[in-house]
Amino acid sequence: QVQLVESGGGSAQAGGSLRLSCRAAGPIFSVNNMAWYRQAPGKQRELVAEISGDATKKYADSVKGRFTISDVDVRNTVYLQMNALRSEDSAVYYCNADVMATVTSLGDMEERNYWGQGTLVTVSS
Repeated sequence: QVQLVESGGGSAQAGGSLRLSCRAAGPIFSVNNMAWYRQAPGKQRELVAEISGDATKKYADSVKGRFTISDVDVRNTVYLQMNALRSEDSAVYYCNADVMATVTSLGDMEERNYWGQGTLVTVSS
């Protein structure tokens, strides 16, 4: 069973920094696109940053120049470095990934999309 395990959320002052991590764990063959989304109370979930299978990175306009998504490392982990935090960055942050993994006891593999459980980021001004 594939899981996306997130960590690193918490509280920060405006102007401060936090780093989130997301590790894909389980019977994985390959991890393709990985991304961070966020959802603030009363708002829709939005894409924050993503890295595609060819290592192309994309960012929401609101975080460009402040947030950096890492490359996916050998432990299938991706990081989101968040600098110059603002109160409007407060949200639950979710990791998302397209993962090719074993899905049956016979060893069949399939690419599926997975979500992490979410980690809360609170920025106070």
